[in-house]
Amino acid sequence: MFLLYVDESGHAADPLQEYFVLAGVAVFERQGWWIANELDQIAGRFDPANPGEIELHGSPMLQGRGAWKQHDRAKREQAMKDALSALTQSHPSNRIFASVVKKAAISPADPVEHAFEQMASRFDRYLGRLHRRGDTQRGLILFDKSSHEASLQKLAHNFRTLGHQWGVLRNLSEVPVFIDSRASRLIQLADLVSFALFRMWEKKDDRFYKIIRDRFDTEGATVHGLHVAT
Repeated sequence: MFLLYVDESGHAADPLQEYFVLAGVAVFERQGWWIANELDQIAGRFDPANPGEIELHGSPMLQGRGAWKQHDRAKREQAMKDALSALTQSHPSNRIFASVVKKAAISPADPVEHAFEQMASRFDRYLGRLHRRGDTQRGLILFDKSSHEASLQKLAHNFRTLGHQWGVLRNLSEVPVFIDSRASRLIQLADLVSFALFRMWEKKDDRFYKIIRDRFDTEGATVHGLHVAT
């Protein structure tokens, strides 16, 4: 089974932000522990006695908010880069699926629903490609808890039964599951990935994006894992 850990960056309703990003890290079930262990070691730099209390989240780390305020900026940024590198150095089957939405470009459509449709359908098609190659895998989407829980679960159910604009979701085991990011290093990694994409499009800051840009789902010369609506 592949688990797609998902988080967002940007606020869908904030008129001061142009972009909304939904990004997911698809990890084969037996790979998750190894990546989480790498992230635990990175967190341990900042609290060796209790690394579990350190949450790796892009915006607070970069801006030095909350518990991150006491730590040197260069060390915070290096930790973000190292966490993203833990993904890029893992097994090649672990891939990124993301949707970057310029809100004005799709108005009046809901950017959250638009991004979810793109990301979920692309993840589903990846699992379909594996199936056609003889590697049948199911998928499960895990979200950070958010205000979008009710709408996304309903949307995912509709995709599985009524369909989306490209078909129906055929390879997912269940509707999305919502979990607390404090309990999951992989959700925290999804946060860092979505933040890297948001910084790239909203701020034209590529220092984090360039670490992950070759990790989107790709088949031949075609990049399936990154959707950009501008």
